[in-house]
Amino acid sequence: MPQNEIVLSVVIPIFNEEPTIGDVITRLKATMRQIGLKYELIVVDDCSADRSLEISRNHSVRVYSLNQHMGKGYALRVGFAKAKGEIIATIDSDGSHRPEELPLLLAPILRNQADFVIGSRFLNEKPVAAKKLNAIGVRLFDALIKFFTRTGVTDSQSGYRVMKSEIVKASSLVSGGYEIESEMLVKTARRGFRVKEVPISFEQRTYGRSRLDPMMDGFRILLSIVLAYMKG
Repeated sequence: MPQNEIVLSVVIPIFNEEPTIGDVITRLKATMRQIGLKYELIVVDDCSADRSLEISRNHSVRVYSLNQHMGKGYALRVGFAKAKGEIIATIDSDGSHRPEELPLLLAPILRNQADFVIGSRFLNEKPVAAKKLNAIGVRLFDALIKFFTRTGVTDSQSGYRVMKSEIVKASSLVSGGYEIESEMLVKTARRGFRVKEVPISFEQRTYGRSRLDPMMDGFRILLSIVLAYMKG
């Protein structure tokens, strides 16, 4: 397909991200104008209790609002179901990912060098200083995914991704929470799609706190890796 006919769908799950979501959308729009592709921005609000939904609607993007808090995985799956593009990107809404780096993730797809691209926080010249427990968890998940799929990655839990839409259609995703990243990666690799990582910068959340529970969510991620491998 000619590049000028390709549509890129960017799915942005949000939950109480009032301080950052407006800036993320504005910067994404500016980045997409520079890239030059047709695009759509899809915001899925996971029943936020702040002004995240109102702010998103004021930015002229496609917005879907969940009636109850369901989790990041569920919000992403809603966005995937609504996406019309041949290429789909995901980005976190808390400002930790730089929208200006989207072309870095998109390039291997457009050059047909990969089908699924992950933005890795740990390939950068200045790797992110993650909390010790989180960093150990990521390494454990990476090792387990490599064992099952023979696909070596450095940041399996990164939410900054670009993929061909056929991956989403083929994966039959079921995750409701943070474990969706692992489920998607394992199922993608198991089906023989080409996985690639590119280095990204990462800005730690400067307000509030991370909603990821290292123990409970860590267990769900481990379970999702095993189940995704068993179910293919």
